[in-house]
Amino acid sequence: MVSKIQKRVLIVDDLPSNIKVLGETLKKDYRISIAKSGQEALEVVETEPPDLILLDVMMPNMDGYELCFRLKSNARTSKIPVIFITAKTSDEDEEKGFLVGGVDYIFKPFNPEIVKARVRTHIDLTSHQNDLENLVAKRTEKLEKEIAEKNKAEDVLKYSRESYRSFAQIGIALSVEKDIHKLLEMIVDEARSLSNADAGTLYIIDEINNTLKFEILQNDSMDVRLGGTSGIAITLPPVPLYIDGKPNHANVSSHVALTGETVNIEDVYTAEGFDFTGPRKYDEHTGYRSKSMLVIPLKNHENKIIGVLQLLNAISKKTETVTAFYEEFVDLVASLASQAAVALTNTQLIHDLRNLLDAFIQSIATAIDEKSVYTAGHVNRVVDLTELLANKISALDEGMYKDVHFNEGQMEELKMAAWMHDVGKIVTPEHVVDKSTKLETIYDRVEAVELRFRLIAATIENKYLRKSLPDDGTSIKEAEELTKQVMDDFTFVKSCNSPGEFMDDEKIDRLMSIAQKTFKTDDQEFKYLTENEAENLCIRKGSLTDKERGIIENHAKVTSKMLSEIPFPVNLTNVSLYAGQHHEKLDGSGYPDKIGGDDLPIQSRILAIADVFEALTAKDRPYKTPMKLSMAVKIMGFMVKDKHIDADLFDVFTKSGIIMEYAKKELGPDQLDEI
Repeated sequence: MVSKIQKRVLIVDDLPSNIKVLGETLKKDYRISIAKSGQEALEVVETEPPDLILLDVMMPNMDGYELCFRLKSNARTSKIPVIFITAKTSDEDEEKGFLVGGVDYIFKPFNPEIVKARVRTHIDLTSHQNDLENLVAKRTEKLEKEIAEKNKAEDVLKYSRESYRSFAQIGIALSVEKDIHKLLEMIVDEARSLSNADAGTLYIIDEINNTLKFEILQNDSMDVRLGGTSGIAITLPPVPLYIDGKPNHANVSSHVALTGETVNIEDVYTAEGFDFTGPRKYDEHTGYRSKSMLVIPLKNHENKIIGVLQLLNAISKKTETVTAFYEEFVDLVASLASQAAVALTNTQLIHDLRNLLDAFIQSIATAIDEKSVYTAGHVNRVVDLTELLANKISALDEGMYKDVHFNEGQMEELKMAAWMHDVGKIVTPEHVVDKSTKLETIYDRVEAVELRFRLIAATIENKYLRKSLPDDGTSIKEAEELTKQVMDDFTFVKSCNSPGEFMDDEKIDRLMSIAQKTFKTDDQEFKYLTENEAENLCIRKGSLTDKERGIIENHAKVTSKMLSEIPFPVNLTNVSLYAGQHHEKLDGSGYPDKIGGDDLPIQSRILAIADVFEALTAKDRPYKTPMKLSMAVKIMGFMVKDKHIDADLFDVFTKSGIIMEYAKKELGPDQLDEI
């Protein structure tokens, strides 16, 4: 058995690191050649032209654009597909690359799966186009000799020439389209155009249920377009591949899916071997006349059948009557079907990878939320608020941000940043994140302090009781006064433990006075409060010490570090930037990097507003009473004055209806007051 010769890929790059990454990614599937300069690449191509070139844009002496132009100007090398590899992402750079003859761009940092998918797509596309050129040349030569069959020959020759001119564009369009619904529809549209079929149906194999699922159904004569971008669902039941455990060869589409054979039928009413009850019932019900049928399997690059393309009623352009699907065009449509299957597989792969990334990101975000019972749901709500505000900004036609319009990719990037903005909390201790009182660590130490004060009171009481025997009761009264003072001190200490209690100088002085008091037990002297307890109780506002606040704030830096190490696709490269900046402030006093002013992107500012508003209005924090809307807006108004958050964005936030839309969904009825 003769083994299949591997296709050869030439990597042209002056950086060894890029060559190594690309070579390691592709070496399993392709023979790899390397050139470290434009001149060396010309020599390599002249010696042995490769099947595809991965070409770095920025190189000394001769850059990628010049090299590509030279290759495309040479008839011997003009058909070699060139994919540019670059860190540049501007539309101008991409346009320049396509103008000089490039077929695609792969952006750094490299995503191995995308590199493999795009290389495979363009090599398969070139192979199909080469096969097609040979096929069309042979068919055209043969058809021109068959002048005796005039009507048929004229039809086929006309179709052949028209099809050849458009086939390259069709292949490129299929490989570029990333919307699966549009891609499925495009496959049927182009197959019908090539064969001049009146109707077409596309099935995709459902491996779980072992059926062929209807995806696209078109019929020009009946003015029917279902599935795809039509917005009209196909309600027909799927075609079973097996019936009672046995292969379903009675149905022509399932037969093709099971065997991989192409079936070309001149007239379904006279054909034998298949059950055409379905088409006949359709004809009886609609008045249509099903006649010629071409059924082709969709095989991807692994020769795996992923679907079936069924074309109905070929129309002769000469006579405008229904004819058979000429055998001369079966190979042409089969080539399109194969190319479509490759494109569909690649698109599905990218779609699945994106879904996997989204699911993984959301599971991490959920895990961070679930880590703290006090912040469960925080991330989900911040995502919703971020998306609401970003959509409102995009819809503005006046004001500061009237020229800001987020495209689909930018919205996805911002939403991803919102999902991941608190991922750094994975390293933050729970007892700091969940610290609901000043004395809380693993548990609220106020209970231990209460026991201590009760012990002090009991010790005093016992001491004076011993002195009072026999006595007139004077010592007992004195003991009662002292023990009452002890418990009054504890009541004050307990009030200081609440994070909602602001500690002014007078309260701190009293607390420190209590902390310095001592008592004896078992001949050992102890202070009423330990140094750590006094430090925590003296927190002026909130429940965190400076050290604990630093631990909390560190989550933003950890978020940036973790996300910057993930090789996001090019349209998600700013996820780590936006997520890591959600605690930065316009005046530069935020954290972790104290970035402010124009250096703070609008996406980071949007995320910051969403994060603050959610934190202020959250109703699931057991350590604070849910804040009313008016108070939350008032506090954020002070933040605007202090230049902590963006005034123009906050103006949109308060006047666009976002707040009430969110509040009715997420807040309690008692929080909904007039703003």
